[in-house]
Amino acid sequence: MTKIGFIGLGNMGLPMAKNLLKAGHQVKGFDLAEASREAARAAGAEIAQSIAEAARGVDVVVTMLPAGKHVRGVYLGGDGVIANADPGTLLIDSSTIDVESARDVAKAATEAGFDMVDAPVSGGVGGAEAGTLTFMAGGPDQAFQRAAPILDIMGGKIIHAGGPGNGEAAKICNNMLLAISMIGVSEAFVLARKLGVDDQVLFDISSTSSGRCWSLDTYCPVPGPVPASPANRGYQPGFAADMMLKDLRLAKDAAKSTGADTPLGLKSEDLYAKLSSDGHGGLDFSGIFKMLNGELR
Repeated sequence: MTKIGFIGLGNMGLPMAKNLLKAGHQVKGFDLAEASREAARAAGAEIAQSIAEAARGVDVVVTMLPAGKHVRGVYLGGDGVIANADPGTLLIDSSTIDVESARDVAKAATEAGFDMVDAPVSGGVGGAEAGTLTFMAGGPDQAFQRAAPILDIMGGKIIHAGGPGNGEAAKICNNMLLAISMIGVSEAFVLARKLGVDDQVLFDISSTSSGRCWSLDTYCPVPGPVPASPANRGYQPGFAADMMLKDLRLAKDAAKSTGADTPLGLKSEDLYAKLSSDGHGGLDFSGIFKMLNGELR
């Protein structure tokens, strides 16, 4: 049995922590929100009163936080994880953040003698609840080997993406591709409807032809063809449009810093920014179909 400090018990972090509890590990959790702390307590977690307390007396610290500034704040400084964790503690950050922040925090952890991996996830809240997340892990081989058994409890697939920050880099690239593909699938359904082609007919053709992709056959953005997709529950988010916008902005910043040419990524950011600015950022990211189809005002 491993004792795990878990910092960040929100929509993703809480079900991840619950899966660690179900596997028989002890979890000492911390979150700024009282409701999240109480939900973790009800699931069987011990609740810490501070970041420092969550980091002490545990074998592993896992964090799931909104942005790079939060990760820096949690790990660095006198009240942070690095200053308070016991020697030998393994550090795992599963937040989706900018590569620079991930590498800066990893450097500080290494200099302090800790093994650390950045291990952002793909799979959304459903994957977190089911324990089927994909983890893209960046860090030294030794740190990855130590982290793999913990990640395996929370995920269905774990991939070592390379050195520190490479997990974040892979996640940013993946989500840029996901946004582009979701917009493409949505545009195809918009055009098909205008041309008199039924949604189910287009789905049946494209899902078995060269147009098939995950955004079509698993997460279809129109109601009907894929019963489990958010389109069939009013576009309630598994992965909110605002979260996709955040990742697209990370991709834009990464492209700018490296000189990569990503015109479709930039256009995708523009479209999701409009969806958000129009007041619909809380929809699932597949709700971009509703905007392209003229259903939103």
